[in-house]
Amino acid sequence: MGAGRRTRRGILPAALAMALVPALALAQQSLVPGTGTPLLTPSITSPALPPSLPPAEPDAQLTLSAIFTGSGTPLRDGLAWRIFDDRGEGARPAIVARSTEAEPHFTLPPGAYVATVTYGFASASKRIVLGGQAASDTLRIAAGALKLSGAVGDTKIPPDQLSFSVFVPVGTNSEGRLVRSGIHTGELLRLPEGTYHVVSTYGESNAIQRADLKVENGKVTEATLNHRAATVTLKLVATPGAEAFAGTAFSVLTPGGDTIREAIGAFPQVTLAEGDYVLIARHDGQVFTREFKVESGLDRDIEVLAKSEPKPEPAAAN
Repeated sequence: MGAGRRTRRGILPAALAMALVPALALAQQSLVPGTGTPLLTPSITSPALPPSLPPAEPDAQLTLSAIFTGSGTPLRDGLAWRIFDDRGEGARPAIVARSTEAEPHFTLPPGAYVATVTYGFASASKRIVLGGQAASDTLRIAAGALKLSGAVGDTKIPPDQLSFSVFVPVGTNSEGRLVRSGIHTGELLRLPEGTYHVVSTYGESNAIQRADLKVENGKVTEATLNHRAATVTLKLVATPGAEAFAGTAFSVLTPGGDTIREAIGAFPQVTLAEGDYVLIARHDGQVFTREFKVESGLDRDIEVLAKSEPKPEPAAAN
């Protein structure tokens, strides 16, 4: 009797558990309303699924171009493009792309960028926000160019004997800020529009000309600076037309005693502005002098006679 009760108590819980299994399965596979399709729901014993992330936007192509302010003329050469990653105020920008093409194409991830283009010494920049689609933009540059040359009268000065320096005037100082020196004849110097002070040096002494030139937007300003100068060949000779003494040290001075140029050799050449000069020649401990005049465009020999009033070399002060 007691044994029979224990058997029934053990059977009932087991049978109840077996009956609940299909019910739980049905609860986890309820049907979609109006259809016979089971609606699968996560099991109460399964871990929660992470939320799905939206797909990332693809890289897009950015096309840029540059034009002159006002005229709208496209710039076709002389450009240098840089694309910076815009990281906000206070953050150091980073260059992400470069190009020297007239209309460059950049493939970039979506985000904010700063596009910068330089045209010689002129530049322009613009902030661009790029999404997942192709975009294009145009930057405007207020700039022109200078092309310089030199002449003496109607004769062009050879490019290797001439150089230019360009300055931005500051206040009353025409040479307030140097833009660039060592500019060669015919070189195209691209500059922001404005007025510039140009210094032309013929040779290596005092043959210098200056001019104020205006650079206009979208135009090339061509200018020829006219020098009044000549190139003279210095010689120390025993008689007129004779062979020059080698190893002679020459000094060219103004009538007031300021040294303009010094040279050593048998017949060095010196380019000088027109005017009056004093030539001193030193050779073998003796000093010889001569006054001479430079006339613009008249290149000639300047001879100092070694027998004309020699003067002893001054003794060095103790």
